[in-house]
Amino acid sequence: MFFDNFAGILRVLVIGGLAYVALVVMLRVSGKRTLSKLNAFDLVVTVALGSILATVTLSKSVPLAEGAAALALLIFLQFAITWLSVRFSVINHLVKSEPTLVARDGEFLRQAMQSQRLTEDEVRAAVRASGNEGLDAISSVILETDGSLSVVPR
Repeated sequence: MFFDNFAGILRVLVIGGLAYVALVVMLRVSGKRTLSKLNAFDLVVTVALGSILATVTLSKSVPLAEGAAALALLIFLQFAITWLSVRFSVINHLVKSEPTLVARDGEFLRQAMQSQRLTEDEVRAAVRASGNEGLDAISSVILETDGSLSVVPR
């Protein structure tokens, strides 16, 4: 349960190291956008890459070549979707959400907050984190496409 043999540890070190190098090379070739956090789609790709890397590293049933192919496929799909979304607004709207105004001129926009499942406390926390004392000090709060809250002071 705690230790099987040194061969398993050696496999993790060798395969994990090679898979990591393969992932880094693929990410460098594919560009900065592959691991960006601009929207929920990007987050899913980042988490999936980590999951594939972990599976290749720890599962004896997944060969390195198959794991590298899975990483390459995910990176290619991310590249293709982002390339298409830059060129075609229909695809852009399918993949990305729009920012949502959740507070304006010191007032909560309750319908927008409810549709985005945000509480007043979460918005107030973002206002405080931005260095402002309260809603009266801000012009607006916007829920961005990546899930972060942007606070625009007066």
